Amino acid sequence: MDNSGKEKEAMQLIAEADKKVKASGSFLGGMFGGNHKVEDACEIYARAANMFKMAKNWSAAGNAFCQAARLHMQLQNKLDSATSFVDAGNAFKKADPQEAINCLNQAIDIYTDMGRFTIAAKHHITIAEIYEAELVDIEKAIAHYEQAADYYKGEESNSSANKCLLKVGHYSAQLEQYPKAIEIYEQVAMNTMDNPLLKYNAKEYFFKASLCHFIVDELNAKLAIEKYEEMFPAYSDSRELKLLKKLLDAHEEQNSEAFTEAVKEYDSVSRLDQWLTTMLLRIKKTIQGDAGDLK
Repeated sequence: MDNSGKEKEAMQLIAEADKKVKASGSFLGGMFGGNHKVEDACEIYARAANMFKMAKNWSAAGNAFCQAARLHMQLQNKLDSATSFVDAGNAFKKADPQEAINCLNQAIDIYTDMGRFTIAAKHHITIAEIYEAELVDIEKAIAHYEQAADYYKGEESNSSANKCLLKVGHYSAQLEQYPKAIEIYEQVAMNTMDNPLLKYNAKEYFFKASLCHFIVDELNAKLAIEKYEEMFPAYSDSRELKLLKKLLDAHEEQNSEAFTEAVKEYDSVSRLDQWLTTMLLRIKKTIQGDAGDLK
């Protein structure tokens, strides 16, 4: 389909909206329905933005939505302004990730000012995902997941807060920030172990906290495991704990073959994901004379 027609139409709409904004700022325009002209311009910018979207000109669509957002703000239409900034962010996501973040941050400022913390949290997650996937800045992704978790907690949306915290724990451990990861995994495990629907996930979080302890110090790991078993008796019968105990024995004996065998046996039933593989390799490398793989 030829998109040049849509783009041309969008450009004409932009020119029309610009004209209305200019007229509203003139002395006569201000006396005779200046705000009405600005409202019309908002609507026309949004129409132009949607035309640009149809033509897949994402940057132009983002810019047009931004124009609408600023005018809505001028008219004190805060909610419409925030919605337009989000629309701009979604368009820019496909062309300019950093500009998408700027627009979403402006929307977040409006939502928090209005006390709409749940929706602000949702957009913090979107920003975190852009940092994860597009800009590969994990530290910034962590900061936005943390902010989202704080907002969700404040609104008593604990399940959503836990999801964000697990992301923070995941990346903190990858970045070797083990005390932070341990604190988060323990916190989420304790939040879920009393919930009948979620308690089976608690053993996974205690397992991840145990692995982080193990990387730091073997004795720490043993003490942590004892504590977790007392807190959550179901952890004692888990495959995860049986694996940990085998790994601790192998590590104590500095036996890398026994370590690898225990991992293989576990992996044959429950496939290891990338995160677990990374953590187990880090532990295995502390065994003297180890080749540094799990084969």
